[in-house]
Amino acid sequence: MKASGAEDGGRPAGSPAPPPPSLEWKFSQVFGERMAGEEVHEVDIISAIEFDKSGDHLATGDRGGRVVLFERTDVTNHGLRKDLEKQDYPISRHPEFRYKTEFQSHEPEFDYLKSLEIEEKINKIKWCQPANHALFLLSTNDKTIKYWKVKERKVKKISEMNVDASIAEQNGNIASSSVNCPGGYLPNGGCSERPYNHLNNELSFPPGRLPSLRLPMVVTSQDTNPIARCRRIYAHAHDYHINSISNNSDGETFISADDLRINLWNLEISNQSFNIVDVKPANMEDLTEVITSAEFHPTHCNMLAYSSSKGSIRLIDLRQSALCDNHSKMFEERDTPGSRSFFTEIIASISDIKFAKDERHILSRDYMTLKLWDINMESGPVATFQVHEYLRPKLCDLYENDSIFDKFDCCQSGDGLRVATGSYSNLFRVFGCMTGSNEATTLEASKNPMRQQVQTPSRPARSLSTLTRVVRRGSESPAVDANGNTYDFTTKLLHLAWHPTENLIACAAMNSLYMYYA
Repeated sequence: MKASGAEDGGRPAGSPAPPPPSLEWKFSQVFGERMAGEEVHEVDIISAIEFDKSGDHLATGDRGGRVVLFERTDVTNHGLRKDLEKQDYPISRHPEFRYKTEFQSHEPEFDYLKSLEIEEKINKIKWCQPANHALFLLSTNDKTIKYWKVKERKVKKISEMNVDASIAEQNGNIASSSVNCPGGYLPNGGCSERPYNHLNNELSFPPGRLPSLRLPMVVTSQDTNPIARCRRIYAHAHDYHINSISNNSDGETFISADDLRINLWNLEISNQSFNIVDVKPANMEDLTEVITSAEFHPTHCNMLAYSSSKGSIRLIDLRQSALCDNHSKMFEERDTPGSRSFFTEIIASISDIKFAKDERHILSRDYMTLKLWDINMESGPVATFQVHEYLRPKLCDLYENDSIFDKFDCCQSGDGLRVATGSYSNLFRVFGCMTGSNEATTLEASKNPMRQQVQTPSRPARSLSTLTRVVRRGSESPAVDANGNTYDFTTKLLHLAWHPTENLIACAAMNSLYMYYA
């Protein structure tokens, strides 16, 4: 800290730091790229995406119940990255990933008691703490959560065979060297062109001894292969569809949330959970809101937040009571008089929440906006970012085709300076959340991400409490965006994740995984 009155580069001490410049995003990688006109199978569409805390691994889940893991390759030994930098070791400018392994996490099931089909689609994936050079993660579909362990296993191979290698090579393969009989075989298995006392010349005859016989030996090679094994299954605890799972900072527990309840689990105990939030009314006709998302605080193991379909976020403290029906704080934005319509409650429903990196803010995504909340201020969000405001006149069309019920993810950069979320036509938006920042970038999930960038006019800096992102209105045509481009509601970018330490975003466009760096 500098003394009062000191200046830093011409800026008086005590004045707010200038916002960082806007990032220039570039294409990095794509996995499972879809060619023009190629049909996408429903089971291949990506439905969940998550980086681990180190950023060295990335997991995706799809509607077919598969989990695919990717690992970082730009530095072979991530623990020695700083040492390599000091030695001017050539390393990549941005993280690069490669396919590691995949496994079938969930299978389609049928609940015979309720006559209900249970899809295999992966709703959420969460990484757990690694141990003993093994990776651990949780995956869930609508009803069942599974705890997976992925570890590198050394490949075992057969090292010795009884046939001499040179003879085997002459005969083409091992089997043919001892079974070829040009003249055919006798009923007892003998060869018609060889006398009964003829011995196979492929066996060695040590002087005065019987032919030697070498048994095959299985040895462990230096090659490794990742093997996934299901450690535990947490089932039969939710009557409604699971929409969220979240790890606790204590490394021992996690929560799972459905429409009406939140359960607390211990990773080591799969047959018992504790119900900590229950919003189900005695009469279901009195039900006015449901739980849409839930997440543990990143460092305080006793705090968690959950959002509702009415656009509110509740913060609860597990130390207050065993059943946390009463919240510690509730964050909600009041409606302006005369602004309510038939769609008000529908578009206010929060689809995703994330605790910010500074642990003081909460990021939430509803249908139209991205909002940043201060934990110490319940009256309203400190920043609101308009994602696709030009769709507001088209809410009737979005309601007719059910697009208004789409649930978009949100994420924040590792340094806490920017937030991101998805939209339609495979677009996603990146906003600067520092005081005075005008950064509002639109990118397309393709090899040319800047093709559909929205240029926002410069305007004077505003305080964080009134910071709002406004996208310019385009044509009022029901399928035209702010740039006059045709808008496609069938290609939606619902899932994306920001690398925990680098400016790298991974996003899912149908069955393709795109990565961009800045």
